[in-house]
Amino acid sequence: MPHHEENNFSAPAEVQEFEALLFDMDGTIIDSTEAIVKHWHQIGKEIGVPGEEILLTSHGRRSIDVLALLAPDRANWDYVCLAEGNIPKLYGSSIVEIPGSRTILSQLDAVGAPWAIVTSGTRPLVQGWLDVMKLAQPKNMVTAEEVVHGKPDPECYRMGAKRLNFEGEGSKVVVFEDAPAGVRAGKAAGFRVVGLATTHAVEALREAGADWIVRDMRSVVFKGWDGKRGVVEVEIREGLVV
Repeated sequence: MPHHEENNFSAPAEVQEFEALLFDMDGTIIDSTEAIVKHWHQIGKEIGVPGEEILLTSHGRRSIDVLALLAPDRANWDYVCLAEGNIPKLYGSSIVEIPGSRTILSQLDAVGAPWAIVTSGTRPLVQGWLDVMKLAQPKNMVTAEEVVHGKPDPECYRMGAKRLNFEGEGSKVVVFEDAPAGVRAGKAAGFRVVGLATTHAVEALREAGADWIVRDMRSVVFKGWDGKRGVVEVEIREGLVV
């Protein structure tokens, strides 16, 4: 986890209205770092590549894209979905919540507000984590096997907004991301992005173009859902002073 002692997270709170909220999964809702490290070390042993070498570039990227470079014979969805589906079963005890994530997802779910998970993980992986953690179940998800191009390509976030029936200006969609590749994907889609400094340095999130940078999801507070207008009111607290 990044150290924040040198960063000033004291920006004044601001309330924003959004018509669609799109959440990355790992590093944003949960932290499965320990499980993923074990997973890639095991895969590394099987393909003859040091796990540490794989982990240098794997975060926020689809497994199929990582394997396409390192072990092309395994870069198919049957293998990837099976391998990722086993991660929650094998390493479920390693996972922790990103502080604040359970609360806001439960609140959004309770009022029927428009939110979705958009992730570089496969559906078996994401569903496995949601079940293990007993988190709110999104009505809409975009997972790795559904897109042609992974993050930082904007395809996944555009697809997520479309599934929430969003039509209109991009500034009314907000993306929550911890990885620079994901921040870039959200910005390339034309959306606003809240960068969570949970896994990467603040500078990397800033360079990727995040509109706000916060420590974790505790800084993102659900204020209300106006069903008639179709907007979610969110307060962003204790953002990075830039």
